[in-house]
Amino acid sequence: MESNQTRCYRCVGAIRKMIKYGKTKSGKQRYICRKCGKTRVEKYVYLAYKAEINQNIIQLTKEGLGIRSTARLLKISTTTLLKRIVSIARKINQPIICKGKTYEVDELCTYIRHKKNYIWLVYALDKNSKTVVSFNVGKRTNRTLNRVLETLKLSDAKKIFTDRLKNYRYLIDKKMHSVKRFGTNHIERKNLTLRTHLKRLNRRTICFSRSLAVFTAVLKIYFWI
Repeated sequence: MESNQTRCYRCVGAIRKMIKYGKTKSGKQRYICRKCGKTRVEKYVYLAYKAEINQNIIQLTKEGLGIRSTARLLKISTTTLLKRIVSIARKINQPIICKGKTYEVDELCTYIRHKKNYIWLVYALDKNSKTVVSFNVGKRTNRTLNRVLETLKLSDAKKIFTDRLKNYRYLIDKKMHSVKRFGTNHIERKNLTLRTHLKRLNRRTICFSRSLAVFTAVLKIYFWI
């Protein structure tokens, strides 16, 4: 019977036969497709080539494992893992926001590279579905806050609940804005969940983000997959 190694998995349509094409430095048999000219190895040793590796990365990232912990479990290098996380995040689209909804907005403080470099995660939570509809990472400025608020305004938000941060008074219309007691209960609970699930957001931990791009990518995976 014909083995899977003699079939080209890149050619679309009819099954194309592959022929032997020498060996690698480690002694592994190589094959080449007569039609498309692509080559492959009989058996890959490095586990990053496995088809299910991306799904495993998503699951472990959402469970809060750090980069080195995930790399050890999957038996791949940390450099490959970081590239995969960023690559997965690029393919994630922001969810479609329905009009006339009620939202809660809050900020979460963390740091990147070292403990003196504070950074703020600002995000909006749908009050009914408890899903994160928009987020932004940056300094605690009007520009960072407005990136999230503009998304809510474009969706004709019915009400936006926030804490008593003064910046919100100038960025949100009075008719739409509310700072009443217990108005941000759900998002405050979400903050606790984030700090519990993601090691890089824990208050007392040696795990922290060294790159803003990786931090944003991890949040995309956690919020929207």
